[in-house]
Amino acid sequence: MTRSDNDRPGEPDRARRTVFGEAAEEYDAARPGYPGQLFADVLEFARPGAEGDVEALEVGAGTGKATLAFAALGVPVTAIEPDPRMAAVLARHRADRPGITVHEGEFETWDAAGRRFDLLFSAQAWHWVDPEVRWSRARSVLRPGGALALFRNDWYVTDESLRQELVAVHDRFLPERPPHSILDEHPRESVRGEHSWVTAELRADPGFTDLDHRVYSTAHERSTTGITALLTSLSFYRAQPEDTRRRLLAEVARAVDAQGGRVGLTTQSVLFLARTRS
Repeated sequence: MTRSDNDRPGEPDRARRTVFGEAAEEYDAARPGYPGQLFADVLEFARPGAEGDVEALEVGAGTGKATLAFAALGVPVTAIEPDPRMAAVLARHRADRPGITVHEGEFETWDAAGRRFDLLFSAQAWHWVDPEVRWSRARSVLRPGGALALFRNDWYVTDESLRQELVAVHDRFLPERPPHSILDEHPRESVRGEHSWVTAELRADPGFTDLDHRVYSTAHERSTTGITALLTSLSFYRAQPEDTRRRLLAEVARAVDAQGGRVGLTTQSVLFLARTRS
């Protein structure tokens, strides 16, 4: 069984990009955050061209995994989130965090009212933005020399025998495997670095310069319920028929329980950086 090798996203599937809101609380609990060094590197990249504090715009804030991390570093964040259910969770989180403003709506049509930001960042969400306008919209809301930071996590099962068992489970239930999933043997070059669609599109846009990318690797463990919760938070699984998803995750749980009830995961966090031309 194979997957499509077309990793450059076309017109976003608007139904899939809003499935997260169906289980916003579960998403918030299941999804891990990002390495602290990533945020430090983004701010180091953004600050040389900014006078004083860095003001940031976030696209696709979700429940605030990245929003809160930047706010904790003293960065004022204007966060845009298209799903009101996800935005509601973020609004609750930011209740005791000054400097976070939440807007419900889509980046493609959001009215910036002439504001320009020092930094635009998007965590695990940029591929959902309409490819016809995402780069021009980014340029329009960044000041000259402003920084763009796009980042995402991908997870990989550390134990090869368990990975193979999970591959077999998926093959029994699904006509195709999910893209960029815990089933991958190693990170796909198409989602990171020189071979990424992000890099290719930024290089093709003359409005951006100083392109860079960095990869951060961390490791953690998940329980049986933790791994099924993580899978449930992913759009590919949420888009499956409910019965298929239920039976698939039950078999995933059995496979994990049979090998001790713990899953070691390697997390690859990839960061893409660029700057608008002055």
